[in-house]
Amino acid sequence: MGYLLLTGATGLLGRYLMRDLLTAGVPLAVLVRRSRRKTPGARVEAAIRSWEEMEGRTFERPVVLEGDITQPDFGLTPDQTKWAAENVNAMLHNAASLSFVSTGRHAEPWRSNVDGTKHALEFCRQANIRKMFQVSTAYVSGIRDGRVYEHELRTGQEFANPYEESKVEAEELVRDCKHLDSVTVFRPAIIIGDSKSGVTFTYHNYYVMLELAHKLTEQLGSQDFTGRGVANYINLDAKSEWNKNLVPVDWVSAVMSHVITHPEHHGQTYHLTPRLPISVRLMRDVIEQVNNLYGINFGKPVKIENNQSLALELFHSHSEVYSSYWRADSIFDSTNTQRAAPHLICPHVDRDMLVRLSEAAIENKFGWKDPVVDEPAKVLGA
Repeated sequence: MGYLLLTGATGLLGRYLMRDLLTAGVPLAVLVRRSRRKTPGARVEAAIRSWEEMEGRTFERPVVLEGDITQPDFGLTPDQTKWAAENVNAMLHNAASLSFVSTGRHAEPWRSNVDGTKHALEFCRQANIRKMFQVSTAYVSGIRDGRVYEHELRTGQEFANPYEESKVEAEELVRDCKHLDSVTVFRPAIIIGDSKSGVTFTYHNYYVMLELAHKLTEQLGSQDFTGRGVANYINLDAKSEWNKNLVPVDWVSAVMSHVITHPEHHGQTYHLTPRLPISVRLMRDVIEQVNNLYGINFGKPVKIENNQSLALELFHSHSEVYSSYWRADSIFDSTNTQRAAPHLICPHVDRDMLVRLSEAAIENKFGWKDPVVDEPAKVLGA
C-alpha cells in the first residue's frame, strides 16, 4: 500500500484528517511549509502531541516533506520528488486559502486555490500519482436558489466572493486533468469545531463574529436591570430567518477518512453538509447568551457619533469582510454522502452544541497553544 500525501495538514480539517487517517493505518506523508517561528517538523510534532495529550494515546508520525503549494514542484528537492514518485500513490489536496476578499488574481485566494492546485497537479504528473482527493467547498454553488446537486459545478451562477469562484476553478482543473485515473471531490459546508469537545484549532466564519462581539462588549458593555449587557449598538447585516449550513470538523474528517479507505467509494463528489441547517437568528441568540447580553440587531450598521463610534467602526469594518457569508444558503443534496457513509450521520448543530463550541472558544481566548516541542518530527531530506 502506497503513501497518501496530504497538503494542509496543520489546519483545522488537516489535523483531524491526520489523526483519523493515521488511526486507520493509512501510510501518510504530509506537505508542510515553514512558519515564521516553527519548522515543518516542529509544526507536525506539536499537532500530533496535542492529539496525544487530548486522547491519551500515541500516534505514528507521518513522513514530513517541507514544501509550499504556491511554489512550482512544491519547492521540493529532486530527492524528495523522487521519494514521492517511488512511494506515493494518491494525493489528498486539502491546503487552501479561506480569504473572502482579494486584490487580484496574483493574490489570495487565487494564489493558493488555483495556482496551488495547478502545482499539485503538475507534481502528481511528475511523480506519477494518478489518484486525487480534492477538498473543495459546498459553496462552489455560488448564489443559487433551490437544491444543489453533487454532480453540478458551473451552472451560470454568480459568486458572492472570490473564494467561491477560485474553488470552482480549482475543481475544474482537477476534473479536467488527463493524467489522473481517479478524482474524488469533497465539498464541506461551513466547518466549525468538534461536536463533542467543542475544540477548534482555528477561528473563522462564525467564530469571527463571536470574537468581535465578545471583544466589543468587553469594551462597551454595561449591564442594565436585567443583569445583562445591552448590545443594541451591534448590527448583523443579515436576515434572522436565513439558514446556514454548519458541520462539525470531526464528522467531516470521519466521512472523508471512510471514503478514502474504501476504494469502492472513490470517483464521486460528496456534499459534506448537514441534513438540517440552523438559522442566523439562533447564531445571534447564542452569541448573546454566551456573552451575557441582548439586543443585537439585524440590518445595516447605523453610524453612531459618540465615544462608542471608534470601537463600532472597527467592529463593522472587520465584519464587512464576511458580509458575503451572511446570506441565505442553498439547499444541498447529499445523496452520495448518505449512500457511502449511512452510519456516519452528521451531528445536528443545535443551540446546546453551538453554546458549547462558543464557550470553548471564549475559554481558549480564541487561540490554541500546542505543546512545546523540543524534538521535532524528522523532515525527509533535511
